[in-house]
Amino acid sequence: MRHKHDSIRDICKQKLLYLNYADSTTRTYLHYIDQFLEAHIKQAKDISAKDFQSYLDRYDFTSVSQQNQVINAIRFLYKYGLERKYDKVSFQRPRKEKKLPRVIDGETIKSKLSQIQNIKHKAILTLTYSVGLRVSEVINLKIQDIDSKRMLIQIKNAKGRKDRIVPLSKHVLKSLRSYYRQYKPNNYLFNGQNGGKYSTTSCRNIYRKHIDQDSSMHTLRHSSFTKMLETGTDLRVIQSIAGHSSSRTTEIYTHVSNLHLQSIQLPV
Repeated sequence: MRHKHDSIRDICKQKLLYLNYADSTTRTYLHYIDQFLEAHIKQAKDISAKDFQSYLDRYDFTSVSQQNQVINAIRFLYKYGLERKYDKVSFQRPRKEKKLPRVIDGETIKSKLSQIQNIKHKAILTLTYSVGLRVSEVINLKIQDIDSKRMLIQIKNAKGRKDRIVPLSKHVLKSLRSYYRQYKPNNYLFNGQNGGKYSTTSCRNIYRKHIDQDSSMHTLRHSSFTKMLETGTDLRVIQSIAGHSSSRTTEIYTHVSNLHLQSIQLPV
C-alpha cells in the first residue's frame, strides 16, 4: 500500500539520481525527507513555508553535522520535490564547530603497523596511512586501480564524484603484492568474506584492533597529511593527494603539526 507522500518522495529520489548524488547522500536525504513528511498530516502540496521553518526550529539536532544534513535534505525537498523558491524559509546554517583533527604520531603508527601479523589487515592499514585514503576509497579500490609500472593509484568516483591519482610507494607495493599472493582477490582489491568488497565495519574493527580503540580510521588520514607536512611536502601537493577542493581544508594540518609548533620562538 502506497503512502500519501510516496509520489513526492519518488520525485526527490529520481532527482537525486539524476543529479548524480552519491548513494550515501541519497540514502541520508531520503531518510530525513521521510521523517519530515511523516511528521505532517497534510498533503505535501499543502505543507506551508511556516511548517518547514517550524519543523527545523523544533528539531532536536545531535550535532552540527546532523543539522547540516537535515537542512540540506529539507531544502532539497522544498526546491525539487515541491518546486518552491527560498523566499519564506530561512534554512539558516549553523556555525561550524572549530575542532582540530586528532592525529597520531607517525612513528607510533609505523611501529603498530610493523607488529600486525595478518597480512590483509596490514596491507589495508598501511595503504590507508601511506596516502591518507578515506575508508570508502579503500574499499572501492579495484585491482586495476593499482598501477605498479607508473607507481600510481587511481582513486575513482571519490567524494564529490571526483577522480584523482595518488602516488604508490615501494613499501606499500611490496605489502600489496604479499597480500595478493596469499589472498588472490577478485575484482575489488580487498574482498569481503562472502565476496564483494570489504566493509567499512571491518575496516573500523581492524583499525581499533591494531591502531587505536579511541579514534576512527579517518585518524590515519589526518595523521598521514600531518606527517607529510612535517617532512616538507608542499601544501598544494597534499591538497592534491587529499582530494580537497579548497586549500583552506588542507591548511588545518598546519595547526596540528608538531614541527610547526616546535619552530615557534616563545617569549619566555
